[in-house]
Amino acid sequence: MAYKLSITPGIERLTEVCLENSRINADLYKELDIKRGLRDINGAGVRAGLTKISTINSFKMVDGVKTPCEGELYYRGIDIHELTDGFIGEKRFGFEEMTYLLLYGKLPTEVELTDFIKELAHQRALPRNFVRDVIMKAPSKDMMNTLARSVLTLYSYDSLADDISLSNVMRQCLNLIAVFPMLSVYGYHAHNHYNNGKSLYIHHPEKSLSTAENILRLLRPDKKYTSIEATVLDLALVLHMEHGGGNNSTFTTHVVTSSGTDTYSAIAAALGSLKGPKHGGANIKVMGMFEDLKKNVKDLKDEEEVGLYLRKLLHKEAFDKKGLIYGMGHAVYSISDPRANIFKGYVERLAKSKGNDADYALYSMVERLAPKIIGEERHIYKGVSANIDFYSGLVYHMLGLPPELYTPIFACARITGWSAHRLEELINTDKIIRPAYVSVQDTKPYVLMKDRS
Repeated sequence: MAYKLSITPGIERLTEVCLENSRINADLYKELDIKRGLRDINGAGVRAGLTKISTINSFKMVDGVKTPCEGELYYRGIDIHELTDGFIGEKRFGFEEMTYLLLYGKLPTEVELTDFIKELAHQRALPRNFVRDVIMKAPSKDMMNTLARSVLTLYSYDSLADDISLSNVMRQCLNLIAVFPMLSVYGYHAHNHYNNGKSLYIHHPEKSLSTAENILRLLRPDKKYTSIEATVLDLALVLHMEHGGGNNSTFTTHVVTSSGTDTYSAIAAALGSLKGPKHGGANIKVMGMFEDLKKNVKDLKDEEEVGLYLRKLLHKEAFDKKGLIYGMGHAVYSISDPRANIFKGYVERLAKSKGNDADYALYSMVERLAPKIIGEERHIYKGVSANIDFYSGLVYHMLGLPPELYTPIFACARITGWSAHRLEELINTDKIIRPAYVSVQDTKPYVLMKDRS
């Protein structure tokens, strides 16, 4: 029997007292120039640090005027288009190679990449009986909570858990990068069995396979997947693994790391941030919105009827009544999100292979109509375009990933960025004694700004 918790009349009264004495006059924020959520009234992030790990550009100076431009994303100074074109063009999986790039600041040689992949494969193991003793016990309906609990429990199995020397943190980060897919998928299987009454199966990862391939292998009863499925999932992991350092969870990683705490606590804090629907849960909202659209629009090919539904969304008359078209717009990008632009072509290929052309056509129509309708209905300070979350939910759905795993899969990608930022924060705040072999590039650091991407 579930442990019952209730909101008593006493708690209700205490809540009213708290509410009465905790309100702050909204005008004071403007009067005193206080940022709400570390963002000013025009949506610009607050300068809060420096990073060399990745860079975002959404504006350029033209004749002294700040002008919106096509969105740009760089991993360690290299354009994301160049990186994805490279490994996809050579028919290689990119997640492991991009992990090396973000952690170590340079692209690996063939030998270095082979050795690094072997190291990740070696790290792709959990402590003895961890699945039985931790993951299978009291499974949560929320996989992000399960993932955070597993990460915090790994602290108890690490004899050097509090050692924040660079080599030890590197070991811990590589291990977490390697085991996040296992923690996520096994956590889902436990929930699906104990809470939903479904069959339980636990597959072991295969050392010779990529991270994307292993996620699909661990998830499916028959362990089977197609080449296009693994390719698109790998691309999704690469596009989600890092984003400028100012996103909520990475910002959290910097802040918590600066206190000198252990790796497991820092990553658990980042997971708590990513769980929020304004950050990691956005693609689930997109999927829910489209399901509601399908129920309420008779002709899904009629642009006028679809457009009317989008206006109802903005008027808080449809879906969750929040007044948002989910997946449209971004805290930083205006004209375009480079990740969405790269992703879209492969989403179309996956849709064709799955016979989901109608769904892809509907998404494309909404992507085309939404910016114009938002511009007509709202006063906006910058352009609106589809972001990466607009298509990622559809991809995960076509891959057969359960919605409970959408955000944990995001975490499986972003753990790389978190790890790179944790290491960078430790190195540059002298929380560790820096060994001589740590190189410092001469490239100009990117100003770390808080956003919600």
